Amino acid sequence: MRVLIFIDQSEGHIKKSSFEAASYGAKIAELLGTNAEAIVFGIIKDDLTALGNYGVTKVHTIKNDLLNHLDTQVFTKVIASVVESTAAKVVVFSNNFSGKALAPRLSVKLKAGLVSGAIALPDLSNGFVVKKNVFSGKAFANVAINTDIKIIALNPNSYTITTSNATATVTEFTATVEPSKVQVTATNTLDGEVPLAEAELVVSGGRGLKSPENWALVTDLAKALGAATACSRPVADAGWRPHHEHVGQTGLAIAPNLYFAIGISGAIQHLAGVNRSKLIVVINKDPEAPFFKAADYGIVGDAFEVVPKITEAVKKLKGS
Repeated sequence: MRVLIFIDQSEGHIKKSSFEAASYGAKIAELLGTNAEAIVFGIIKDDLTALGNYGVTKVHTIKNDLLNHLDTQVFTKVIASVVESTAAKVVVFSNNFSGKALAPRLSVKLKAGLVSGAIALPDLSNGFVVKKNVFSGKAFANVAINTDIKIIALNPNSYTITTSNATATVTEFTATVEPSKVQVTATNTLDGEVPLAEAELVVSGGRGLKSPENWALVTDLAKALGAATACSRPVADAGWRPHHEHVGQTGLAIAPNLYFAIGISGAIQHLAGVNRSKLIVVINKDPEAPFFKAADYGIVGDAFEVVPKITEAVKKLKGS
């Protein structure tokens, strides 16, 4: 009952969420008494043998320029061929952009049961039961997968990575790669910024900052912390910040280790996208702001007075 893990990459570098998926998949393999293997598409600049540190015993690579960028139709066919060749019975994805697009397609193609948004290892005491978030993180569901092949998409930052000093074997997998039916006309990339979906620290701002001219409060603190920046939907809709920074139910759902919310009231739609954060710090001058109910730490005060003091304290702590 071999476990196969899809390793996601960007610009030739493995994404952090894939290391989590690798560690998670390796633990499942240990519970099942089998091996964990990985599949990587495209030209990779990182040392793939280092995936052995996360419990992977073998890495299947397909070095084809057609696979450098995600195409769900092409990727699904190739992954299915690897599953068939390796006789894998459990396939693990990260529940990120790629995983959310690929896992359902593969599920249909292989007629395999799928649990997306998994947050814990499967319970094998009575079948194969996987725990996941439901209702925007307000509740949990335990879902039994009864099909021969099982697919799990693991929520980012929901499983603690464990490492060792092992080394993985890297082999090249031969697969037929069909030309993409999708034509990419332009790609816009952001350089020098921490990717929000991968960020462990996030500083976010809302309408309480009053105008885009005051956004330096957010960026200064983020720079001091080495954090990514985010915003509430009204801020993005008003054009203060680009929409790719919008977090919430209708934006990006994130799960950083630390989430700073500055001048955000905490509407239920926003909370739905950030409630998986390990630690939430809320700064708001309204003591009745709903966000305080979800906060681990709260500061009732004027952000224009509080945030600069926090930024200076962080700089002093870091010696900068």
